[in-house]
Amino acid sequence: MKVIIVEDEKLATERLQTLLKTYDSSIEIIACLESIEDTVHYLKNHSHPDLLLLDIHLSDGHSFEIFKQVSYNRPIIFTTAYDEYALDAFKMLSIDYILKPVSGEALATALNKFKSMSLSFSATDLSRVSQGWKEQRYKKRFLGKIGQRLFFIDAEEVAFFQADNKIVYLADKEGNRYIIDHTMERLEEQLDPQHFFRLNRKFIVNISAIQQVKPYYNNRLRLSVKGANQQEEMVISRERVADFKIWADA
Repeated sequence: MKVIIVEDEKLATERLQTLLKTYDSSIEIIACLESIEDTVHYLKNHSHPDLLLLDIHLSDGHSFEIFKQVSYNRPIIFTTAYDEYALDAFKMLSIDYILKPVSGEALATALNKFKSMSLSFSATDLSRVSQGWKEQRYKKRFLGKIGQRLFFIDAEEVAFFQADNKIVYLADKEGNRYIIDHTMERLEEQLDPQHFFRLNRKFIVNISAIQQVKPYYNNRLRLSVKGANQQEEMVISRERVADFKIWADA
């Protein structure tokens, strides 16, 4: 069994290593990572492990952010000092959710559960289960408002979302614009990251609505998007250009 530990506390990492080897000395710990950035880089450039032991609170944010940047369909055991993230954790292919300090008994129970699942499902089966859960997680329809009228808009018909002060608009590919009752941060959680990308503070775009990408000054990119007017300048910041290129080429 190949395992990756993601934990930003050195003592906690050492404890997990000891508990894993005590449970089964044949377990191969292939990496110990400390941050979202390190984990994303590793998973994008190496084979994925059989099991991921993942702390929720890392030095650069919540570890759920990892799965917005990397397609990952292997089992996960979450470790945390907090219990309020259990629901979010089980939206992933979560085997267990262990509160810190992690005990040998709790970890053994989780690993036994993992072994039981591994015997019941092939790797392909687990991938399909994970994909099914992810598909259920993302919004497929939005309720938009024009004046006093309400409309249903399928996610695939969305061209982009735009934040204007405290109001968030949904624009479809025909150029129609609706007010929706969502924040941009909440939309990032609800939208399928394979199809939607946050360009900057103001815009989230659907890949199927992008017509053209052009170089822009200061090493940025400018997009031409269906449904947008000339006043709406969709520019990707320098910090997001590399992520955009990886997303667009996935």
